[in-house]
Amino acid sequence: MSEIFGFDAYAPREIAQRVETVGVAKARLALLPLALLGMLAGAFIGLGALGFVIVKSDATLGYAAGQWLGGLVFSLGLLLVVVAGAELFTGNNLLAMAWADGKISSRELLRNWVVVCLANLVGAAGLALLVFLSGHAELNGGAICQTVFKIALAKQGLPWQEAFFRGVLCNLLVCMAVWMAMAGRSVIDKAVAIVFPVSAFVAAGFEHSIANMYLMPLAWLLQQSGAVPSVPVISGAGMLGNWLPVIAGNLLGGSVLVALTYHVIYRRGSAAP
Repeated sequence: MSEIFGFDAYAPREIAQRVETVGVAKARLALLPLALLGMLAGAFIGLGALGFVIVKSDATLGYAAGQWLGGLVFSLGLLLVVVAGAELFTGNNLLAMAWADGKISSRELLRNWVVVCLANLVGAAGLALLVFLSGHAELNGGAICQTVFKIALAKQGLPWQEAFFRGVLCNLLVCMAVWMAMAGRSVIDKAVAIVFPVSAFVAAGFEHSIANMYLMPLAWLLQQSGAVPSVPVISGAGMLGNWLPVIAGNLLGGSVLVALTYHVIYRRGSAAP
């Protein structure tokens, strides 16, 4: 099949089979490695968000340049997840393909999503604590601290419907990045497949639930330390008010608009194993 496309990559139908096979393995991973890999993924995405904040703290960059360059740097997170190996909730929304084909049960699907999402939160928030303790936010004359707070405050203030639909659009692109990375046969192939969709969702200002699980706790820690104004307040309720609609949007964008759509195209009624 790949010869039809003229390059050394898996064809779309082959990607669908690979995504399904990997999904079965992910759904049946033992609890401890699943949780540890989930924590790694949360930290990896947090590192990408850290890089994005460094770029956005540079006041000399215009809006478009800052968004696209920030998106390019943020791609580090998904590159680490895909190449080094980790379990990311947003990418694991593709498990819906294996579920739709009857290869995994609803219980296995939900177990993976719940464990991985919670583990991602632990990893992302844990990284936020380490970054806070390192004094990293004081760099660039404190501009990083102010940028984190500004970003987190904007996320907390998003109406739920905007947060939801930005989550949908974000994970449409994230899952397409993971999908295309599955076509690659080398690290370079995977990197090229990941960078453009991820840069696009960041530049567009869409919402990634796991990145928010790093940025918002870090802003809260900075506020508790007195490094940013005490009013307006970054609160636990404000974080949940962002995370819940964004998680729901990410779930719809990845599992329905990508996984189930490709299932209907390539796997529904397929006699392939």
